[in-house]
Amino acid sequence: MQKDFIKNHGTVKVCVDPDWYPFEMLDGNGGHIGIGADLLRLAAKKAGVKLEIVRTADWDESLTFSQSGRCEVLSFLNSTPERDTWLNFTRPVFTDINVFVTREEHRYIPDPAELSGETIVFPKGTAMEELIRRDYPELRVLTCESERDAFQMVSDRKADMTMRSLIMAAYTIKEKGLFNLKISGQLPDYTNELRIGIIKSEPALAEILDFGVLHITNAERQEIVNRHIYIKAETGTDYELVAIILGIFAILAVLVGFWVVSIRRLNRELVRISQVDSLTQISNRTRLDTIFEQELDRARRYGRELSILLLDIDYFKRINDEFGHLAGDRVLKDFVKAAKDSIRTTDFIGRWGGEEFLVICPETGIEQAELIAERVRIAVSNFMFPTGRQHTVSIGVTSYKEGDTADMMLMRADAAMYCAKNSGRNRICCK
Repeated sequence: MQKDFIKNHGTVKVCVDPDWYPFEMLDGNGGHIGIGADLLRLAAKKAGVKLEIVRTADWDESLTFSQSGRCEVLSFLNSTPERDTWLNFTRPVFTDINVFVTREEHRYIPDPAELSGETIVFPKGTAMEELIRRDYPELRVLTCESERDAFQMVSDRKADMTMRSLIMAAYTIKEKGLFNLKISGQLPDYTNELRIGIIKSEPALAEILDFGVLHITNAERQEIVNRHIYIKAETGTDYELVAIILGIFAILAVLVGFWVVSIRRLNRELVRISQVDSLTQISNRTRLDTIFEQELDRARRYGRELSILLLDIDYFKRINDEFGHLAGDRVLKDFVKAAKDSIRTTDFIGRWGGEEFLVICPETGIEQAELIAERVRIAVSNFMFPTGRQHTVSIGVTSYKEGDTADMMLMRADAAMYCAKNSGRNRICCK
């Protein structure tokens, strides 16, 4: 299929975002450079496709060219309902979370629905602008011409916040010296899953490029990311400016010290975000995996007891369907409050995924774990949720047995939880 396509079709016309570095841009010679550019070329090489870059003035024009058929491929973008009307997409070629960026004095953002009337700025034509307009109409959306303009508008108090890629946020804050900005949270399910978009009149080309993306290895992907971040960091020094300020070392020292403090603050915030579920503000699955392995190792090494509880909110899909996703988010947060008030200070609770939560109970046997689970079950069933309805939880309980791995315990807890579901819900099963 690849040979036939190339023979009959020739080069493939590609439109890109000309000003989105380090993801992609057009340089002064019209060359396509950046993380997305290298990933696109690699996918095309693996698929045997030859590319031709079509120059455009900005991202809006690239979208317009794609819609009119003047280019067949858009290089690096999220799939959205609007874009799905004229594009087919490959599987994700690169994934990166989106974060809220605000000025330093702005409070943390657990739920943008609580920010009625505040302004959020996006570069024109972005997928996140489309999603925020749809899901959070209480926010006032502003648009600007570029990524740099979006961050500068927040820094200059012309907008309260922006929501952009984590890589782009960290890169731009450092590159532009915008140290009055900070990362103030993220939204679950608003992850950048950047793909290659192909106009629907070329379904064979979509299959060919998807084949190329499939065969990009994680090592190749990481090498491309490191190449661009490293190159920019090394070549970004303005030596002429350094020569000018050689005589004012005291001022330079103050600026460097401020830069170091700001970067450390940013790094601490990035670490926190990577380990905390942004909606419920408890440990996320990554953090739970680490805690579980530590407690399991302690149980094996010292012969200690260890139990886990797997909790699943009953009929949660109905809550979203009947009351909407914002109400569902509030139920999740209230559920966590009820559960946290019912467990011990020595127990760990985290969001396992969706409406599932895991509680790790060190130094705890099966009988005591069942008592903890019962306290949680009762607390949840008695809680006054904002829906005005009673909501319940089904809980699976298991304890460490000699030779257990983490997966073995989780499989038993999952089976016990489904036993509770199948037995009528709002109950506990132990395995």
